[in-house]
Amino acid sequence: MSAVFAYSFPLDALVHALKYGGKLAVAGLLGRALGNAVAKERVDLIVPMPISAQRLRARGFNQAHEIARSVGGATGIPVAAGICRKVRDTDPQAALPWKERARNVRGAFVCDADLNGRKVAVIDDVMTTGATLNELAKNLRRAGALEVRGWVVARALKQDQAFGVNGKLP
Repeated sequence: MSAVFAYSFPLDALVHALKYGGKLAVAGLLGRALGNAVAKERVDLIVPMPISAQRLRARGFNQAHEIARSVGGATGIPVAAGICRKVRDTDPQAALPWKERARNVRGAFVCDADLNGRKVAVIDDVMTTGATLNELAKNLRRAGALEVRGWVVARALKQDQAFGVNGKLP
């Protein structure tokens, strides 16, 4: 799993501007930062974290797809936005206690592609517990993916966690 930033100020404000304020230019900025961080990692395909059709209609865009387009442009790795779908609307993960998040997304995704032997990177804006990423990864592996990596812009850390001296996530 690769995360570029900790989910704290000022990064959290940028993510909110993109996700809830529709500031799509922020996706390019975040995507370039993520693309630079993963530039030496080799995968065959980028899959943006899908959102439900209901959330897509309400928001008008998928922030993970917008970030993934920028990462794909920076790395030359193809982005396959339509191969996985979120088939049921779930409660927003941010509104749930950490312990309930895995149950909330269980069975929420379907992957429609044959990924036999391919290395896939899933892109998302923020990872907290990893429940959503893990659930999608299970479906990608069922579709034949040899390897699934998580590439996220920011990782939320529990308050008792901190960055090491080199700025790397624990």
